[in-house]
Amino acid sequence: MSEPIIRPLLGDCREVLRTLEADSIDLIVTSPPYADQRKNTYGGIHPDDYVAWFLPISAELQRVLKPTGTFILNIKERVVKGERHTYVLELILAMRRQGWLWTEEFIWHKKNSYPGKWPNRFRDAWERLLQFNKQRQFHMYQEAVMVPMGDWAKKRLKNLSDTDKIRDESRAGSGFGKRVANWVGREKVYPTNVLHMATETRNRNHSAAFPEALPAWFIKLFTQEGDWVLDPFMGSGTTLRAAYRLRRNAIGIDIMETYYEQVKASLEDLRVPQLSLFEEQEAYEPSRPE
Repeated sequence: MSEPIIRPLLGDCREVLRTLEADSIDLIVTSPPYADQRKNTYGGIHPDDYVAWFLPISAELQRVLKPTGTFILNIKERVVKGERHTYVLELILAMRRQGWLWTEEFIWHKKNSYPGKWPNRFRDAWERLLQFNKQRQFHMYQEAVMVPMGDWAKKRLKNLSDTDKIRDESRAGSGFGKRVANWVGREKVYPTNVLHMATETRNRNHSAAFPEALPAWFIKLFTQEGDWVLDPFMGSGTTLRAAYRLRRNAIGIDIMETYYEQVKASLEDLRVPQLSLFEEQEAYEPSRPE
């Protein structure tokens, strides 16, 4: 298989996204500027204006995403005048009206969150990872992110009760149930929707870099080798590096020339061969895999 194509692009994603081909991206993973944050780099967006600012971007993301693709949005509410602002909730509702399906919500638990104390709250140790899709049927490769069963299974599965050998329906009447015997002899199980990952300790000269393991997990879950990954707020290029290591093609967009140059340098350190793709082009279109 040929080497992955890694293509960082400089510019406002609202404009650059229009140059990408419709239905060409398999996975979008991004962390846009949160409301009133990254003012020194991206200017900051007031919480009251956030939805109106983001909807034109999400409309373009919806256009370029394949029908079977997935959009993962890393975002978090901020505190305004002593209470959580509702802009994230409002954005979810607005995107649903735009035609997106809000399929799932993952939680990123920051294992190394530094201690802190405030008069009326504790330090944030988690962030949202919202999953949106264009249709109910989408590509998902769950086996790629399975985790070890754990030592608990040795004792728990050794002596099964009669209930363990049948589907035990939830007492709450939710329709969910479990059959413990299904896991006898297995070494791995499916993970939960809570991701326990440390924050990036080397910020790569960026104001808000997430760990490479975070986009890598979603890249494995929702794509295969040769698929196309997009990060419209590329930042330090974490998503692009994760995609390259996993042999996926990737496009990243950032309005800050400093970050754009840093990403190019970091990719050169990885010996990414398609360095000519960094040059200016008349149109930025991901080629479709054969």
